[in-house]
Amino acid sequence: MADRVIAAHWSDADLAVLAGGVGPDGRRLPASGWMALRRLGWGAVAPAGVVVSDRVRRIAEEEAARALRLGCHRRAVVAALLATWPADPSARTSEEWSALRAALPEGADSATIRNRTRQIRAYLDGCGRLPAGLCEVEGPPVVARQVSLAAADRQQVVVDRIDDRRVRVWSQLPVCASPASYRDWVWHAVEVVLPPTVPAGVKVCSPTLRPRDGEVRVDLPWQTPHTPPPLHGHRRALGVDWGVNTLLTATVADLDQDGVVVDGRPLRFDATGVSAKLVRLRRHREHLRTKVEHLTRLADGRPAHADPALTGKLARLEVEHEAVCARIRHLNKALAWSAARWLLDHATAHQASVIYVEDLATLETRGRSRSLNRRLSGAVRGTVFTAIAHLAAKRGITVVTVPARGTSSGCPRCGAALRHVNAPDRNVAGYRWATCTCGLTLDRDHAASQRITARGLTNQTKTRRDRNGRAAIRTATDTPVRRPARRPAPAATGPARERRKTAPTPKQTRPTGAKTSPLLPLRRQVPAPTHPPPGSAGKRPAGRTPQATNPSGPVRQVPHTVSTTPRHPHQVRGAVLGRGFHRHVHATPITHGTTAQARCPDHEDQTGNQRRSRS
Repeated sequence: MADRVIAAHWSDADLAVLAGGVGPDGRRLPASGWMALRRLGWGAVAPAGVVVSDRVRRIAEEEAARALRLGCHRRAVVAALLATWPADPSARTSEEWSALRAALPEGADSATIRNRTRQIRAYLDGCGRLPAGLCEVEGPPVVARQVSLAAADRQQVVVDRIDDRRVRVWSQLPVCASPASYRDWVWHAVEVVLPPTVPAGVKVCSPTLRPRDGEVRVDLPWQTPHTPPPLHGHRRALGVDWGVNTLLTATVADLDQDGVVVDGRPLRFDATGVSAKLVRLRRHREHLRTKVEHLTRLADGRPAHADPALTGKLARLEVEHEAVCARIRHLNKALAWSAARWLLDHATAHQASVIYVEDLATLETRGRSRSLNRRLSGAVRGTVFTAIAHLAAKRGITVVTVPARGTSSGCPRCGAALRHVNAPDRNVAGYRWATCTCGLTLDRDHAASQRITARGLTNQTKTRRDRNGRAAIRTATDTPVRRPARRPAPAATGPARERRKTAPTPKQTRPTGAKTSPLLPLRRQVPAPTHPPPGSAGKRPAGRTPQATNPSGPVRQVPHTVSTTPRHPHQVRGAVLGRGFHRHVHATPITHGTTAQARCPDHEDQTGNQRRSRS
């Protein structure tokens, strides 16, 4: 029903009427999609021989209204591009960019401009002329297989809260594919177990039903009171740079009367091991897809009973391909949410009120090697940003995107062009390290995170929210950052220690509260017992069992002398083994009471102690 409504009104004239926001009676269209379509006379009609209630038609009209309103936004973007179409779309001048920005609707990002430009160029190459509008470039969209019960009322859906962990959803659903009367619509009860992340006592809203693979998935939203955090007035921020090998690199910075002061400690979430695993899984997935396509071509035109071995092998390969795809999706999701939680824990520990992230929508995969293109195309940057925004809203922290152009090529201290080398001791062209003529030498991602933080703090008055509620800074000016002044060493309060060697060094007593090593002592360090227990006479306290020096025949080695540990065991550097969701993720541990808090009295810990948060 929704597809019929969209196909009937997918034209420039109807989209212009819907975008105008005024009905035929001169009144403003309602905010509800289904009510706006009924005001325009675009109501949904049930198929012949099918009986549905008014609430079911309302659900279909809401789905159609959402698709048509998205088409209105795309139509405005395409109209702006056609009105300012340059001679060379791949190399617009500054004047052409200014004219395009003035004609575009609010909230149009660089990725949308790039994609719609490619779409228009493809039509121009195929037809030899520019299209008249959006409806000539693309056909009507297809509605997904879902039922948004939020558009109905209590006559169609009822949500009851059983307890803190269970919810019962009552909904009228048909018992056959084509209900011929209202007797074919029956109330169904669906009991949903809430995950532990849903707090107790929150308001549970009407769900969305998604039939898939013989089952129905329930998207059950819930509401909690939330106040949007402020966009400006921040004094401490966390700047985040996106990387391919190192997933996230962050820097803590403060804004004072003299400018931006950065902390020299980089915060890294290194997921190189997980990325390598994802690359192997993608290669395996592509190999399986090649096999499936080859066997499908062999099976075309043959009856299923002619070659049962081929049919069975094709079915097994398709099942394995789907399992590999599901594993990649789950690993990407776990990686993204783990990185987002790690970043928010650091922001909370450093008491930062805003997180600045570079605009990842402008990152493209062209012009690189095939392996790098594959890694960039399968990256989880979009999921990471969504997770960061979701978790930050719960903690009252603002998330703002800043322009990404020039963050890795400019020096954060003087603004000059950086020179990228392999390592600080290898002065050859590379990627990992950045050096500057002003004396700056540090990690490339760390320098980019400092530049991102400085852009956000100095241009926070330019922050705006788009129509989706996302905060962004469109144009930014760079400001040099500086390191905090070092504190002088504290003066000695007691008498000076005697350092002359005129007498033997006195024995130092170990304090009672000193830390001891958690490792067990070696066998040779354990003293032998003075009185051995009964029955153990003749046993050695330590060492191997003695063996004959010149045996007469082949002698088997003693079992306990055979090494059972690998020569080079896995050692995690810079992190605790097992921290996070994966053993190959190396992340900077979250600590409270850092040096950044010590130099700013306004953000000192009230207890005065250093605490370690949960990983």
